[in-house]
Amino acid sequence: MNKAVPMDQLVDMVMAELEKKLSASKAAYNPAAIRSMNSVLDNEEAQRSTQVEKVSLVSELDSAPAPELDTFTSKIPTPKWEEGMNELLASTPARIGVWRTGTRALTKEVLKFRRDHAAAVDSIYGEASQALLDEFGLFTVETRYENTENYLKRPDMGRIVTEEGIAAIQKKCKMKPQVQIVVSDGLSANAVDANLGDVYPSLLDSLSAYGLSTGTPFFVRGGRVAVMDHIGEIVQPEVLVLLIGERPGLVSSKSLSAYICYKPRKGTVESDRTVISNIHRGGTPPLEGGAHIGTIVNKMLEQKTSGVNLEI
Repeated sequence: MNKAVPMDQLVDMVMAELEKKLSASKAAYNPAAIRSMNSVLDNEEAQRSTQVEKVSLVSELDSAPAPELDTFTSKIPTPKWEEGMNELLASTPARIGVWRTGTRALTKEVLKFRRDHAAAVDSIYGEASQALLDEFGLFTVETRYENTENYLKRPDMGRIVTEEGIAAIQKKCKMKPQVQIVVSDGLSANAVDANLGDVYPSLLDSLSAYGLSTGTPFFVRGGRVAVMDHIGEIVQPEVLVLLIGERPGLVSSKSLSAYICYKPRKGTVESDRTVISNIHRGGTPPLEGGAHIGTIVNKMLEQKTSGVNLEI
């Protein structure tokens, strides 16, 4: 049986095929006729909520880049305040200035939106690469999440490691380490695949530079942030670092977060955790993120605290 093509890749394929057909159609038009049609659309059809796109904008339907690499340039032909529009676009990755035809969005922008939404869905239902976990020597334990549907409905089940997982941790892990590193898919397995290869080595180098030692790293499937409290009870580290996939959005489905806590235990409140979020190519660069995590860990050990009490 052939492996199913991920939805975001399928949308990209459709966009590429549509581009070819539209380019061929555009080549058959008479330039004078195109200018005339554009004039009609500008002056009449747009005001009557037309559903016909401008022929002059057909060439815009090219293969779209990944959202985190998008320059987010304005598609508006002649904005009334170009400087203000450019400042606004530079301040946010939100979908603004995408332009329209009549009362609807451009086909290219609609397809990009659907592609990014599909990527977000795929990241939630995906699985982290076993080859990547093996590369870094991460053995796997599971929480009581059971399956993805239950994981989404019962966050509390993602905070507790199974009995089998507890036994594996007790057997394989060094107890009471200075720094314990844990990786989890969370809400985005894609985030682990895309960033762990850079974040993890960078983090180890940073910890080593500060003269800090680490315990036995492992991977938690179906984990929530508070699973670090349960793991803290079992392993009893001084500091625990949880690298976990963030809730995917329409800007990036590959964003990783690092939750860091000094002596996490049952009853730890969220204000006791320090978080570094948006680690991905379009946010905090993975290499930089890994190095920064090491600096935060060193400060926690020096001050013996974390979260809102930590002075950075």
